[in-house]
Amino acid sequence: MPLMFLGNTCMLSFREMKDREYIPHGTYLKLLIGGALSLSKVLLSNPGELKKLRTIQGSEERYIRPKRPYELPLFKEGMRCGVTDEKYLRPTLYCNPCAPEVVALAHELGAFQKTDYEFAKAAFEFVKEKLDLEICQMDPVEETIRRGTGTCFHLISVFIALCRCAGIKARYKTFAMNMIQTWYDSMVGSDPLVKKWYDQMGFFMMEGEGEVFIDGKWVPAHVGPTAERQAAGGIPITKFGEGSLGIWFFALPGTTMNMESIPYGLGAGANLLKRIAPGSMERVNISIQHQNKMGKKIIEDAGGKDAYDVMARKKRASQAPTLDLSDKKGIVFEE
Repeated sequence: MPLMFLGNTCMLSFREMKDREYIPHGTYLKLLIGGALSLSKVLLSNPGELKKLRTIQGSEERYIRPKRPYELPLFKEGMRCGVTDEKYLRPTLYCNPCAPEVVALAHELGAFQKTDYEFAKAAFEFVKEKLDLEICQMDPVEETIRRGTGTCFHLISVFIALCRCAGIKARYKTFAMNMIQTWYDSMVGSDPLVKKWYDQMGFFMMEGEGEVFIDGKWVPAHVGPTAERQAAGGIPITKFGEGSLGIWFFALPGTTMNMESIPYGLGAGANLLKRIAPGSMERVNISIQHQNKMGKKIIEDAGGKDAYDVMARKKRASQAPTLDLSDKKGIVFEE
């Protein structure tokens, strides 16, 4: 009797789960095991600090989830969903393109009315500017749409689900990454426990972006950061068709992967952090909101998003970013 489980929309066998890439492969398993060992080492070697940091103290700022900046469109019976059983067009883990919330939103954005490029660009702009980053536990894509926040992989899943709903092939591109210094200082440095975890590993677990197949080629869609967060980091506002590597993130050699689905275990780090040190997760989310406020002012002072972006691109062209990984002791991957 085949192993079955309740997926997004149907029961899948072990063979089907493997085919859809729910089952982690070699590189991903190395990252997962390395991350778990690093976090365990940090926790076991800092019991006193963990006890102090695991909760928010009375005088500390508390995280307040930002209000969702959009209304949920109404789902109507008969709305078309372009999902098939073809690879990159079918439902996958946490990403059900035929969920009513996804279908309604896809139609509001012009599914089956716009060209593939126009629709994917509209989906990109919606996710990038309307959804906000929040470090939280993994859950289905429809929950992210209702909530209005999620991790990078929550947001990527919304983009991928919208594109698959519109009949456009979409996939995940993942990698282990180091981040630009300004984000390290404001986000990782916002909590001592998270900082020690990052420094112990030499990278910050998994990051990613979406890719859609249009006119015979895969087009990147870096939906994770809002324009405000990118302005706070002093980098250009990435557009549809621009990837994040070399701008916002730097991938460790040998860790870049293209996948149809989020694999099992991807949210393990956030789940563990939430259970053991919820205060650390809250501090990171507070830092993210501070970045948004800072970036909003930077954009306003520059005269708007377009004016800021022109300025940031000119500055970036005059000074290429550098990254020194010589002191990192994390897992080493070979090409």
